[in-house]
Amino acid sequence: MEKKQLGFWEIWNMSFGFMGIQFGWALQMANMSSIYEFLGAKPDEIPMLWLAAPLTGLIVQPIIGYMSDRTWHPTFGRRRPYFFIGAVLSSIALVMMPNCSELWMAAGLLWILDSSINISMEPFRAFVADKLPENQRTFGFSMQSLFIGLGSVVASALPWIFTHWVGVEDAAGHTGIPTNVKLSFYIGAAAFFLFVLYTIVTTKEYPPQEIPDREKVAERKRGFGAGAAEIAHAITHMPRKMKQLALVQFLTWPGLFLMWFYYTPAVGADIFGGTAAEGADPALRALYKQGNELAGLTYSVQNLTTFLFALALPVLAGRIGKKFTHQLCLTIGGAALIMLQFIHGAEQAHLLFAVMACVGIAWASILSMPYSMLSDCLPADKIGVYMGIFNFFIVLPEIIAALSFGWVMEHVLHENRMMAISIGGCLLIVAGLLTMRIQEEV
Repeated sequence: MEKKQLGFWEIWNMSFGFMGIQFGWALQMANMSSIYEFLGAKPDEIPMLWLAAPLTGLIVQPIIGYMSDRTWHPTFGRRRPYFFIGAVLSSIALVMMPNCSELWMAAGLLWILDSSINISMEPFRAFVADKLPENQRTFGFSMQSLFIGLGSVVASALPWIFTHWVGVEDAAGHTGIPTNVKLSFYIGAAAFFLFVLYTIVTTKEYPPQEIPDREKVAERKRGFGAGAAEIAHAITHMPRKMKQLALVQFLTWPGLFLMWFYYTPAVGADIFGGTAAEGADPALRALYKQGNELAGLTYSVQNLTTFLFALALPVLAGRIGKKFTHQLCLTIGGAALIMLQFIHGAEQAHLLFAVMACVGIAWASILSMPYSMLSDCLPADKIGVYMGIFNFFIVLPEIIAALSFGWVMEHVLHENRMMAISIGGCLLIVAGLLTMRIQEEV
């Protein structure tokens, strides 16, 4: 089928829902480690508590991709039913998360939240390839990055906004999850649902490409076993470019994961000198909370940079190529994370804004360039399942990190959060170098 060129506002509408999805991700990334520490977790326990994110992605995304490739309804479409179901479940989980009173409750809800977000998110990646001709896909994925950045700017700053603009306060010595964090999650739940609903209502889908009748009959007979066999076949027959991109992803995402593990609590504990320990001096707990709020604000600067830089990505990629663009961005972000080692004390905390702005440049590219390069080499009838499989190379190294890095943190790094973040920066730089191996031909 020949796909028509879409106008700016049509691409805007089909991407707008990703801003809601990013409200969920940003609140999780900026606050979950602190929520865990507020509920009594130690730094070496944090990686295992984050295990939900990669495991749910590993299981849910290829299944949802396979299912959405084979879904079609004249009214509801192909990918949009999954947008809606994921948005409803995610919004419920976001409301429940900050009301946890025990560590095990928060860890369990994170599994539910991540599963639900993945139901919405995976079809959004395939949505771009479904709707746009090849020459517009870089712009389509960049538009998703733009909305990811915009949503994250607001979501990451919400705890700081509630404290410093609205005046929300907790009683001295408060030992639970702070009120400003709770209110932020409630706002995020509403935004997730409403923004995704906007895309569902304003965007139509192409019907699946016609296939011969005998294949339609075979398709109806397929069950779970046949689906698993097709996913396995797709894994063993990945295009060459996908294999090369997979190695880049395999190193990129654990680097990010280490930042999400430790950045927010590191600012509160290592830069501001506070603690989340229950029963500690209220002044030290207040310093920790102050550092967490500033970390959330710097995440907003990171995501504002992502938002703005996403506008420039298609132009930059057009001039120097997609792989050169991605390599440059990863190097800038990795070097910035390493520089965190040299920031000491609250009086130097303003430097965090520059560091996270550089990370925002890398984040903009991570969210668009690999998918733009990948979509060019995928068969049209299997885009959903291949996008899900591509997620393997994000989540498998994250699972390895979650299972092993707690031991490294305790026995090698001796609970040094900043050193863990620097290791993440090194991984981003190496991933950037590996990008140069990607062959443009498919």
